[in-house]
Amino acid sequence: MTELFEGYAWEAAWDEMFGAPGKPRLPNRGLYATLRTLTPADLDERCAERDRSFRDRGITFSLSGEERPFPLDPIPRVLSAAEWSQIEDGVRQRVRALEALLADLYGAGQVLADGILPRQVVTSAEHFRRAAWGLEPPNGVRIHVAGIDLVRDRHGRFCVLEDNVRIPSGVSYVLENRRTITRIFPELLASHHIRPVSDYPAKLLAALRAARPLNAGSEPNVVVLTPGVHNSAYFEHSFLARQMGVELVEGRDLFCRNNQLFMRTTGGRERVDVVYRRVDDDFLDPVQFNSSSLLGCPGIVNAARSGNVTLANAIGNGVADDKLVYTYLPELIDYYLGERPVLPNVPTYRLEDREQLEAAMVRIDELVMKPVAGSGGTGLVIGPQASDDELATAERSVRDDPRGWIAQEMVTLSTAPTRVGGKLEARHIDLRPFAINDGRTIWVLPGGLTRVALRRGSLVVNSSQGGGSKDTWVLAADARRDAAGDKPPSGAGNGCDRSRLGAALRLAPVGGPEPGPHLDGQQQQQQQQQQQQAPC
Repeated sequence: MTELFEGYAWEAAWDEMFGAPGKPRLPNRGLYATLRTLTPADLDERCAERDRSFRDRGITFSLSGEERPFPLDPIPRVLSAAEWSQIEDGVRQRVRALEALLADLYGAGQVLADGILPRQVVTSAEHFRRAAWGLEPPNGVRIHVAGIDLVRDRHGRFCVLEDNVRIPSGVSYVLENRRTITRIFPELLASHHIRPVSDYPAKLLAALRAARPLNAGSEPNVVVLTPGVHNSAYFEHSFLARQMGVELVEGRDLFCRNNQLFMRTTGGRERVDVVYRRVDDDFLDPVQFNSSSLLGCPGIVNAARSGNVTLANAIGNGVADDKLVYTYLPELIDYYLGERPVLPNVPTYRLEDREQLEAAMVRIDELVMKPVAGSGGTGLVIGPQASDDELATAERSVRDDPRGWIAQEMVTLSTAPTRVGGKLEARHIDLRPFAINDGRTIWVLPGGLTRVALRRGSLVVNSSQGGGSKDTWVLAADARRDAAGDKPPSGAGNGCDRSRLGAALRLAPVGGPEPGPHLDGQQQQQQQQQQQQAPC
């Protein structure tokens, strides 16, 4: 090992770079060879350049009300073409199944009539929206953008941790991470065949235009709707609007008249055809949802129902993010697609089932307890790392509201070399690939957001909980092929399969008047901060 890797210690996890001490996996050999030539002082200099670049471009996120540069670790995460092919197929399959589910739930409801998904699971979901029933998107797309969170287990197999098809966040950091790593490590990019990520804004804009209402022109007016500057993901909202060349608007910039949506401009009103909205359902339309909301636009849902504007992502998508609904995805993939999951779920207990509840409570100190409607790592209780008092509190909460929780087997997330002080140490990571659906094809951004837990031993990677990120490199198909030992293991029978839970558990995988411009500034700021979008 070189000085940077001196003392590099393995945990009981799959290491992304090394198959054995000092022996990098084939896709990582070029990266490892370059890192061996660097001293800690060299790496410090590169990181100083990174920090200057982020400050100059204002790449920040909000943590506890404080704007901070987004923490980018300088060591990229490398995925081979074969590994990425499996991920890409699995994410596409997942999005297709979730699209079919949402169309069914807000339409005929056949999946409920057939008993594949219990009706009570859907109607009790916090983000199920009755206002979305019968609302047909112009091109049949409800999930214009998806972020599917994946983890790699100790055997090197990828599985799905959760789905994000409501308002997935974090893609701006994927693009900016690549730009920054290119700047501080130009020799690395020159020596690798890496698939680009710069196509994302153009792909997103094309998908939004493809979703235009039937009565819109060939050049629909697309806007990005943000809660405002106090929202933790505001950087991303402004970044995407700028990259797509469309207007960034707040609710006060919009109004509805005769079930049509308009934007106020200095030249008069302009019709809006497509809204890429980064405002949660609850705050989107005070006529339909939270009547005290100052962030949305009264009547926007009726305008969508009338076929005059498209909301992307569609309202009501949050029911598919519910972590109890997540446990039914393997059956739903079979039901809608007639396929087996390419990427399995993490083994999960459905705690509304009395038998599974009791089985999970016996092992609460071994499991991960998750609120079904949580995001950003909030409310998470990691059994092996929790105190007795925390476990007792979690058990009381679960028993008081079993529908509000799931329990998952603890997956030891894979690790990757991460800069800590003057050297590299193993830290746990996950992956959020992003997919765009234009109604004809589902395009998956090559790489996605690798999130890293910066604290030693931590499994919580969310930036809102102190995590950081890495640039994710997908090697092009013409790069050197994987060695046999580096090919991704098959999903069938892998460590994420629920069979290991034991047969005794019987787990299933497990419009109104135009509003005035005056707003209550303090209330508006509070609502912006309440939005569940920090969530990368």
